[in-house]
Amino acid sequence: MPEILIISGKGGTGKTSLTAAFCHLSGNTVICDLDVDAPDLHMLLQPKKLKTESFVSGNEASVITEKCTNCGTCVSLCRYDAITEVNSAMVVNPFKCEGCKVCVEYCPEEAIAFPDRHCGDWYISDTRFGPLVHAQLFPAQENSGRLVALLKKEAKTLAEEKGTELILSDGPPGIGCPVISALSGADLSVIVTEPTPSGVHDLKRVLELCEHFKIPATVIINKADLNPDHALGIETHCRERGYRVIAKLPHDATITKAMVQGKAVTEYQDCEISTALRTAWKEIVTLAGLQMETACADGSE
Repeated sequence: MPEILIISGKGGTGKTSLTAAFCHLSGNTVICDLDVDAPDLHMLLQPKKLKTESFVSGNEASVITEKCTNCGTCVSLCRYDAITEVNSAMVVNPFKCEGCKVCVEYCPEEAIAFPDRHCGDWYISDTRFGPLVHAQLFPAQENSGRLVALLKKEAKTLAEEKGTELILSDGPPGIGCPVISALSGADLSVIVTEPTPSGVHDLKRVLELCEHFKIPATVIINKADLNPDHALGIETHCRERGYRVIAKLPHDATITKAMVQGKAVTEYQDCEISTALRTAWKEIVTLAGLQMETACADGSE
């Protein structure tokens, strides 16, 4: 089944709010929140967790106090300054430990354990718009790209089990490892940008990323009326590169009001931006090669 990925070159463009609206407008869908470092789609979808699993990745050093002689070898060898002496005992700072294993290999007393690192949790939940696969990394934990890949795999498995026709994913911001992992296997990326200097700059970077991985892309300009000149520049750049701008959304406080109520703007109120998003979703459905009845769960046409 096809996967539509909603991404942005930077944070704060309104990507998650638009994703929630598309979740409302979509039909037989598995939803996936791939922003594992700072997820927020759940605040609008209000999921009920059905399954919780630990995400284990890498290892973390831990001093075995009863075997340690405080020789200081580990302190001198740790290039990350993760081991310090506290109250006459060697202590590993988990926020600094990179799991390189040097201390484990060179401790003369074999007094350092190296257990698996519990980096976060991932979930399968139920929402009013359909099943949601999502996760949360613990603070300062890494391997977000690997967790993103895990969520994509679980979402595909869930979609096959339930016979759904689409995976709709809210991607992470930026162009780093989590975004690259999110793009893997996607059939269409919908890039949400804004008419600001940073918005234009980061849009160009994420378009280059899509081109590199040969992922079809289309663009939505959010809050386009805040700076018409930049919005026009975005349209011109996209046209020159062969990309369609499928929507120019106005700045509308209704999105904020809907957010406060924990709703997608399209389910909260019929307004200019709701109409524009319905039109944009039809364009997305066409670009993804889906049938229209897949994408109108609320009965709109």
